[in-house]
Amino acid sequence: MIASFSVRAADPSKGKALFQSNCASCHNVQKKLTGPALAGVEGRWSDKKLLHQWIHNSAAVLATGDQYANALYNEYKISMPPFPSLSDADVDDILAYIAQQEAQGGGDKGKDNSNPNPTQNPEEGSANNSLLFGIITLILAVVALILLQINSNLNKLAADKEGVAVPEPVPFYKNKAYIALVILVMFMVGGYFTINGAIGLGRQKDYMPEQPIFFSHKVHPGMNQINCLYCHAGAEKSKHAMIPSENICMNCHKVISEYSGGDLFNAEGKKINGTAEIAKLYEYVGWDANAKAYTKPGKPIPWTKIHNLPDHVYFNHSQHVVAGKQQCQTCHGPITEEDEVHQFADLSMGWCINCHRTTKVQFADNKYYSIFEKFHQDVKDGKIDSVTVEMVGGTECQKCHY
Repeated sequence: MIASFSVRAADPSKGKALFQSNCASCHNVQKKLTGPALAGVEGRWSDKKLLHQWIHNSAAVLATGDQYANALYNEYKISMPPFPSLSDADVDDILAYIAQQEAQGGGDKGKDNSNPNPTQNPEEGSANNSLLFGIITLILAVVALILLQINSNLNKLAADKEGVAVPEPVPFYKNKAYIALVILVMFMVGGYFTINGAIGLGRQKDYMPEQPIFFSHKVHPGMNQINCLYCHAGAEKSKHAMIPSENICMNCHKVISEYSGGDLFNAEGKKINGTAEIAKLYEYVGWDANAKAYTKPGKPIPWTKIHNLPDHVYFNHSQHVVAGKQQCQTCHGPITEEDEVHQFADLSMGWCINCHRTTKVQFADNKYYSIFEKFHQDVKDGKIDSVTVEMVGGTECQKCHY
């Protein structure tokens, strides 16, 4: 083994981050996915230097006629993409992480993937409480009116006993003051709900449609740590993040035909058979799991889009992901913890404006903002400590409306 592989001690913690961003979409430590399980990978290669070369450029190693490399290619029928950006030190960190996970049994211990009691949406709980408080308030108001009427009758009886002439109390349903008060309260309550309804018209917060196939983000980017951009490749390249095509799913599910993770539950608490959901995918794409081949024409999966914006609103994923350096969770919430995806944010104009007013852009070393020379100078001079989206025009009407 050459000296360069032992000069620096490998760091498994750095290797974990590199593994998740470069390897996890195709490999698992203990399980076969699109590529082989990586437990014991160093021992399967005759030379560690050759393993490094394979990771940097697998095609070059295949061209040498290496027996093990060609056997791998013949088994999986997929070329491993090159990773020229990974240094030898980076590869050593990844291998150290793999060895650490192998010693710990794959690194999945301690993770609870079951969901026997789906967590109630906090917004839903708040709405239920508001309804309960409203009903209690209404009951107390009725009781108060009844007590006032009883008080009037008791005062009349006391006055009659003492011989004092007092007019008959007016029933509450004929009392003009009570009627005016009820009308005023009804007007205020009706106005409140009318305004709220008008403000929320066309919004879909908490929208969770039933999809043709139960797809769990908790399992895919969560448990299996598949990078979001592997499926939603357009998020950093175009306006739309894009729903992944069926061939993206089949990159993994050609070899993964059974679900062996924790229990899956839908929003109603019904247990889901993960293997049966994979079978639905096979039915759509025309894949025969036994023959390991496409045996009939496929058809598109009719996914239901969840996040929608009005036609007059412009939103660009790539600008937020690449220039703004925003994480998926900013708008989509804890997506890696959800079995069924719902619209997390209300995506209203006010919600977007508030975000632009408070979010600090990644200003330094970001070529997208190189034209804002004054702000760069102000930061250097200490006049401002950061730059928000609003300061670079993020609240101008024409930025989002056209």
